[in-house]
Amino acid sequence: MSEIINRVASSPIITINLEELYPREERVVFDIKPFLLQELILREKDFRAALKDIDWSQYENKWVAITCSADAIVPNWAFMLVATYLDSIALGYAIGDLKELEVMITEDCLKNLDLDSFTDRPVVVKGCSDFPIPLFAYGKIISLVKSRAKAIMYGEPCSTVPLYKKQKS
Repeated sequence: MSEIINRVASSPIITINLEELYPREERVVFDIKPFLLQELILREKDFRAALKDIDWSQYENKWVAITCSADAIVPNWAFMLVATYLDSIALGYAIGDLKELEVMITEDCLKNLDLDSFTDRPVVVKGCSDFPIPLFAYGKIISLVKSRAKAIMYGEPCSTVPLYKKQKS
């Protein structure tokens, strides 16, 4: 009887599992709305005093979206001032909503990816995950890997959907 060989395990295919790269820590929103007078006006002196009274430890080891849910014109410095308090406490923050925070997290977690390891190799971007990966992350991985990879596929190494194949020169 001949030996069973796992061709997937011995192939040059590199699998990118975004679920393994993507941080799972809690995402929270810091909303400026409660600090507005009649949900319209931000008074600098009152805002600064209120920020000093906040227990910032509640944001420790969390990803924070700094936003304002009221339909008010809030000066840019107000968001930036909140960021100065979060900078040394939160895992990271983005000025914007939770979607913009996810974009920032994606950029952050993919910036240390060793792109040279994908050079002239077939790459599979793993499809199924238990953790919700934003669509932006899948687009970002294509933009990072396409110029190097021999081919890019989506799914599992044993069952993939081809997405890109480098032209032979």
